[in-house]
Amino acid sequence: MAKEVDHLLSVTVRLAFVLLFISGVNTQNIVVFQPSFLTTTGPAVSVFLLGNSSDISLNLRTVSPSNTTGSVSSPSCVAEATQWLITREPLGKTAVRIQLRLNHSLRLCGENDTNTDCCPKPLCVLEALQVSACKDGTPQTSLLIQARIHALLVPANSGSDNKTVIPNQVYQPLGSCPCDLTFRVCDVRCCCDKDCSAEDLKLFLSDCLPGPFGGHVSPAPDYQCSVQASVNSPDWFPFLCVHSPPENNPYLGLFYQGHTIASDPGPSFQMPVLSAPVPVNGYIQGSPIFTLSEEYFTIPQKALGRCVNNAPVAFLKNFKVECVSLLHSCPTESPLLTLPAELSIKVKNGQGGDVMVDVVDEVVTDLSPFISIEDTAASTDERMICENVTLVLDYKFYWEGNGISGVIVTRTVGTISFDESVALTTRYSAVFLNGEFMGEPNSGNPGYQVGRPVIAGIEDTSENNTGLIQKTSINLWKPVTDGLCSAAEKKPVLFGENSTSGCLLPVSRQNLTECNLLRETVTALQDALTAATFVAKVGNPDLSALTDWVNISFLRLNSSTTTEDGGSACSGIPSYQHIHVWSLVTSMVDGIPQREIRALEVRYGLSTWALDCGGGAVSSCVDPEETQLFSITSSVTFIDIPINTGPPKTRFQINFTEYDCSRNDVCWPELAFPVTRYYTGEPYSQSLAKGIILVFFFIAASILGTPWRQIRQVWNSAVL
Repeated sequence: MAKEVDHLLSVTVRLAFVLLFISGVNTQNIVVFQPSFLTTTGPAVSVFLLGNSSDISLNLRTVSPSNTTGSVSSPSCVAEATQWLITREPLGKTAVRIQLRLNHSLRLCGENDTNTDCCPKPLCVLEALQVSACKDGTPQTSLLIQARIHALLVPANSGSDNKTVIPNQVYQPLGSCPCDLTFRVCDVRCCCDKDCSAEDLKLFLSDCLPGPFGGHVSPAPDYQCSVQASVNSPDWFPFLCVHSPPENNPYLGLFYQGHTIASDPGPSFQMPVLSAPVPVNGYIQGSPIFTLSEEYFTIPQKALGRCVNNAPVAFLKNFKVECVSLLHSCPTESPLLTLPAELSIKVKNGQGGDVMVDVVDEVVTDLSPFISIEDTAASTDERMICENVTLVLDYKFYWEGNGISGVIVTRTVGTISFDESVALTTRYSAVFLNGEFMGEPNSGNPGYQVGRPVIAGIEDTSENNTGLIQKTSINLWKPVTDGLCSAAEKKPVLFGENSTSGCLLPVSRQNLTECNLLRETVTALQDALTAATFVAKVGNPDLSALTDWVNISFLRLNSSTTTEDGGSACSGIPSYQHIHVWSLVTSMVDGIPQREIRALEVRYGLSTWALDCGGGAVSSCVDPEETQLFSITSSVTFIDIPINTGPPKTRFQINFTEYDCSRNDVCWPELAFPVTRYYTGEPYSQSLAKGIILVFFFIAASILGTPWRQIRQVWNSAVL
């Protein structure tokens, strides 16, 4: 990272210097090379000629330093024949890019090579070049280049076969030259590389890579009579060594029989050719839906943030997208201009039959949800009117088992008018229904998985109360276009992902005189995000079992709290809503932790809203209808509950830490640990035998030591 910062700083300084110099030379009408001296090790060089270069000619010649002074001769306007080509590219009125390219091959010449376009020595080019910028035959400035270029190690044979022949590994191991890392190029110090010519090997023959990596993959075994030298071999080695041919090597048995394989094609930047769709007998979740003509059934969808008009529809995958199009004229093709006959096609049902798509037409007159930018300055006669523009396509797929029983599309059309252009928002959706119920995926099985929506629920209060909990979601703000709360959407809370979002609410001075109404409005907006009363503990809750659900706790503003409101300010505005989710890892399924929600709490943060009249923005403070934007924020935080699997400590363990092995260097309870079966440092029989020997020595030391001698003396004195 430090190198990248240094490089960026160096480039910035050079660019600033070039710009500063351009400004200087532009006023003085002089030219100069930037840089004026450089060293190159490659066949191409680029420099800049700064100044008024309209009548400047470039002359190139080779120079050599003086033997006495070490300096080169003065610039000359007489050109000489060199092995370099010089080109110029104007970059503006006062800058020209000068490029020099070597007109000579860098291939190393062979022994009997008659082609002169090659390098006779590894150091191919070693010369000094002088580029002179002349005007009317007089040198104005010069550039000195020191070229030191080595020859390239290219393979002797280019090769044209696209197949790789693997030798028979019974007699030759696979990968006999592991250091051959580059295809058809000589690798330096890899003496077993077949791409290296004899001239290449002379450069590093004395520094070949040793060991198996250098090609010695089948060393002779130690028992071969030819391996042991007479100096290092033991006396008995000539009687026990084995005379075996090199082909009978134990390393060769580690490889399989060779065969011929075709090489894989290299990467390509061309667009891949899509394969033809392969229909299936029965649909499964995620498989594409096909029409009767063996083509993909497509609906406009979003991919990588952009709308794709011909995106295949996946079975049991619900979606709802919005696409914004900038129209300069009336649409003439799908999907903005559709006919009922084009939508009413036959779709394969996945069970050997087909179903017809039923089209239901609706006409909308209120175009405000669809037109976001419209120019109304021109008169009505000059406006362009487009009729029957398709604004919404809502598909309903009815499925049963692995098949589709029916498809209904609701096409919403309208008439739009505009002058030069208009931004049109169209909506497309697809929902799969099993009977009248929409198939909703779970958020885990059984526990929540990170990135899946948090499942919420509300009580069924309908007339035919079934006792089931209706699924819903806990949402956050999702602002779009101008960021206003009136146009903002909602996005579900995803498990394990902390997030913060919000929207803007326009408030005028008149609104600040009705603080109670303003508080109720903001509260209603925030309550719409969390309309649920329960949250599911697990990712696949039972809708009829309350044990799978947890009540949501709401910490609201205490009604007894008094709020002080002024003439142009309102306090106690619940502009901030924060959701706390406590979760716990309860189990593991196939190595995946299963998380369970234990509690969910919704808190509201209060703030004071007042108009900002500073900085010259006094219109909203004077005009009671002028508005200012205030932010309403929502956020969610997930908190992991730590797992404490150990039993609670007793009072003795808390007070007396002398026998606690985790807090002391000496652990008396584990004094006999080496002789127990929990010790795995060595076999149990050995540790037991060593323990018995230690006990024997302890007893012997006790009997023969000073304590036993004192006991005997006391015993003898008592007897006497």
